[in-house]
Formats: sequence, C-alpha cells, structure tokens
Amino acid sequence: MTREPIGVAMSGGVDSSVTAALLLRQGHAVHGFYMKLPLGGNREQIQRVERLADRLRIPLQVIDLRDLFSRTVISYFVETYLHGCTPNPCVICNEQVKFGALLQEMRVRGMERMATGHYARLTRTDAGVPVLRRGLDPKKDQSYFLCRLAPETLSRLILPLGEHRKDEVYRLAGEMGISGAHGPESQDVCFLAGTSVADFITAQGVADQPGEIVTTGGTVIGRHRGLWHYTVGQRRGLNLPDASPWYVHKLDARRNRLVVCKNELLLTRLTTLSEVRWQGMAPELPWQGLVQIRGRHTPAPALLSQAGADQWQLSFHRPQRAVTPGQFAVFYEDDAVRGSGLINAADPDPASIAP
Repeated sequence: MTREPIGVAMSGGVDSSVTAALLLRQGHAVHGFYMKLPLGGNREQIQRVERLADRLRIPLQVIDLRDLFSRTVISYFVETYLHGCTPNPCVICNEQVKFGALLQEMRVRGMERMATGHYARLTRTDAGVPVLRRGLDPKKDQSYFLCRLAPETLSRLILPLGEHRKDEVYRLAGEMGISGAHGPESQDVCFLAGTSVADFITAQGVADQPGEIVTTGGTVIGRHRGLWHYTVGQRRGLNLPDASPWYVHKLDARRNRLVVCKNELLLTRLTTLSEVRWQGMAPELPWQGLVQIRGRHTPAPALLSQAGADQWQLSFHRPQRAVTPGQFAVFYEDDAVRGSGLINAADPDPASIAP
C-alpha cells in the first residue's frame, strides 16, 4: 500500500515536531517544510529544524517566503495601525501565507495534504464538508486564528494536536525522543520578537505623528506620540493623572486624535462588521450564536443581522469590554466555527454609562 505523502509545516517548536512524529507513527510519508520569513535568527532556526528532521529521519525543504510575508502580513500590520485599527497578523498569515503559499508549494512538490501543530480539530458533515472545531485544550485552542480558511483549504488539512492537551504533547515529545531538541514556543506575533509595536513600526520608516488626546466629549486633556502606540482598552502609557484611570476608547485616524474614556465606557453591546464569511452555506439572518472578538476573549452570546451592503450589526446579549476595530469576530455554534467578520466600529452601551 502506498503511504500518503503529507507535508508538515515545521517551526522547530514542540508542537510541529510532535505533529510530524505522530504522523510518522501512523505510517505516513512525512516531509518537513520550513517557512523562511523575514525574522531574526533564521540561520539558527533552520539548523534546529534540520536537526529535528534528521532525528525523525524525514526530508526537509526550506521555502523562502520572505518577500510575500513582507508584502502581505507586515504591510497589512503597519497600514492597519496607521488607519487607526488594531491588526491581527496571525489570521492574515494563516490565510495567505501558511495555508496559502506554503500549502501551494507543498502541492507542487507532491503533497496533497498538509499538517500543522495548531490546537484545533477538523470533522466532516455527512456530506463530506469539513468543519473547523475548537481544540480539546481550552487554554491552547487556536481555531479563532484559522477562522478565514476556506472549506477547500480545510479539506486538505490535518491537525493532529487538536485531540491533545499541551501537557500530553510535552509527554509525547519525551516518549518520541525529541524532548529538548525542539526550541521554545513561538510568539503570537512572530516578527515582533520582543520588540514593541511602536518600535517595530518606527523601524519600518514611520515617524511619530503627535496629536491630541481628547475625552469622548471632545475636551483636550493631553498629547499622544502616534496612534500606533495604543490600542482600545489600553491604560498604561497615557500619562493622564486623574481620580480614576483613563483608557483608550478610540483611535481617530482622520483627525489624528486619541479618544479616551473611563472604564464604564469601554463596555458595548453593539458593533458593526464587514467582510463577513461563512463556513459552508450562509444561514438565514438574523443568526444567533457565540462570538469571540479576539484571541483570548471568552465567547459571548450575540445576534448578527444585516445592516446594509457589506455591513452587518452584531448585538451582544451582555456588554463586552474593549471591542476593537481591526480584530475579527468569529462565530461559533457550540465548538464549531460557523463564520467570521471584520470589526469596524463599536457603539457604547447607554445602559452601562454612569449618570
């Protein structure tokens, strides 16, 4: 029987290493692929992955995606901040680079399926349509970051770690003889590598653009260095002494103003979305389910309805804190990803405002 060739995206970390080892144990013909990105320490990382591939006795290919990553992910990251929003580069990278260009490079080399170390699960409906579900480890679930993958992409994926918890993965690494060979866990935003967002954007040639700090009522109470130094809900770094803390409420890129508020005004029930995509057939609207508005947010019940051409309104049952334009709202039915949309704006909940 011919063994199925599977390409594994290998980073040198424990998750992708155990993924490759699990597939080998199942009898697959595993081929390792390393994405070369515009990051520091590439040489050391490649050497680590090469040692792991040698230990697992699998072939390894290095795919140079530095130019594409710069043109898509880094460009998107900087431009989104300059437009007064907070980007989610992992979602964009997964859609366009890792499960886009890298998957295509694997297919050119004979790999019909791709595996990664993401903590998420894939099942299929009776009709064979792939369904993306949360990983079994609630602390490591990464289904949110895979929300923009199309069904045809999901149909080619294998996610072995979705059925495991992180402590089990470390145990498996020890059993498989690769414990200590892998590197540390990767960061959420790999290209920052310990650098602040502001320092990274400055390094891209963007000079500070100072402006006014104003209250929601329009009163000027300070100065900011540049809107990309801040994100909605931020408290630190404002340098606005008062009886109670100030928080970032909005980044007004048109006027180059940083709008601040007290904590209660960070709560909202309503937000607008654009670029809504559904997994499979779109449901009848209004749709009701659980919605997650950032990577570490606890999903909350909400109602989604059409509000115009390429515009939807999301109404939460209970006010949510710091709903942030630029992030993705991901729709869940139980543990299954049903769809997603881009957060455009949030309106404060009048009931939450103190008299």
